[in-house]
Amino acid sequence: MRLFRSILVLAALCALSAVAIAEAPAIGAAAPDFQLTTIEGKSFSLSSEAKSHKAVVVMFISTQCPYSNAYNDRLRDMASAYASKGVLFVGINSNRTEDAATAVSHAKAHGHTYPIMKDPRNKVADLYDAQHTPTVYVVDPQGKVRYEGRIDENYEDPAGVTSPDLKNALEALLAGKPVARTVTKAFGCSIKRV
Repeated sequence: MRLFRSILVLAALCALSAVAIAEAPAIGAAAPDFQLTTIEGKSFSLSSEAKSHKAVVVMFISTQCPYSNAYNDRLRDMASAYASKGVLFVGINSNRTEDAATAVSHAKAHGHTYPIMKDPRNKVADLYDAQHTPTVYVVDPQGKVRYEGRIDENYEDPAGVTSPDLKNALEALLAGKPVARTVTKAFGCSIKRV
């Protein structure tokens, strides 16, 4: 019986370590597809939306993280500005500590009209190996990841931004050019996983 328990514990540890070493999708590789329900109750499929847009910005966000919240207005404004250029912004809340009702009230309070989804059991965050809020991924119409990382380098002062990384990636992609800086280091609060 002891041997059987030891084997079960060892198997569980191996399974956990396999999950822990998951990696983010490589630049140029297929973005992990996912289907979720928006906080408005609509179905969302990344693969379907990517095909019908020039780019999809997948954002891991939070209602409680001060870093994520510092970008609320910038994300709202960028989503609105880029919608007319064929870019869709989508927010994913993977934190187990934030429920759907909180996500709904937060979105309304900040004027977020782009699709926002709860990520039950942080499965999508795990697929992308997203560790912080905010972290963004830009997906092209072929479903390939073209950018991963931060929105910009200055969460405190929008006027002081010198490296608008997400904007630069989107502008390059829309112009049919390669993204010059495909990966930047995201910073913020850790995603509170199940």
